[in-house]
Amino acid sequence: MKNYLKAFLTLTFVGSSFIAHTQTIDSKSKTILDDITKSYKSKKNSYFKFSYSADNQNQTGIFYSDNTRYKLKIMGTEQIYDGNKLYNINDEDKEITISKANDDQVHFSPLSYLDSYKKDYNVSYSGKKTISGIPVDVVKMTPVKSNGLKSVTLYINSPQKKLIKLEQLSTNNELAVITISNYKENQTLSPSLFSFDKSKYQNYLITEL
Repeated sequence: MKNYLKAFLTLTFVGSSFIAHTQTIDSKSKTILDDITKSYKSKKNSYFKFSYSADNQNQTGIFYSDNTRYKLKIMGTEQIYDGNKLYNINDEDKEITISKANDDQVHFSPLSYLDSYKKDYNVSYSGKKTISGIPVDVVKMTPVKSNGLKSVTLYINSPQKKLIKLEQLSTNNELAVITISNYKENQTLSPSLFSFDKSKYQNYLITEL
């Protein structure tokens, strides 16, 4: 389960930049994705709970974001992005990895796929479905170039401009699903929420890449 989670949290794109790729995005999908992206970015901050399912197992987690920074907690793992560096904190192994974020990585955030579709994916509208009694628009994304994924499917509550479910299918047919619930927006958050305090981890092995 942890291997699937690790793959989901940080994806590194591969493929040659010398190869020309043709991208297709239908107008309905573009409108939906642009609307929801604009809505997220208009909020001072966002919070939600989510369930993560893969390999016949299910875990729950929480996520905070102020659009430029985020904090994620799931399965004894905490991930903090402070706008500059990414901190992966593993409480079970008492290990911390610190890395410099770069443009070739997509980190776990509702905005990750919503932003990256503009250059990294072919996008098509797949119709409507009902999830837990909620009508949703279904948008399917397929990578323009190889990145380890076959597809990403987004389930969007368009009237509320919220992403409620995301399915990620890898090239080896492993399916990871995130279902989002309990949204909260524009909360008063602690100034230290998106900061890493090394003094709290005296007994941890810290590796900076």
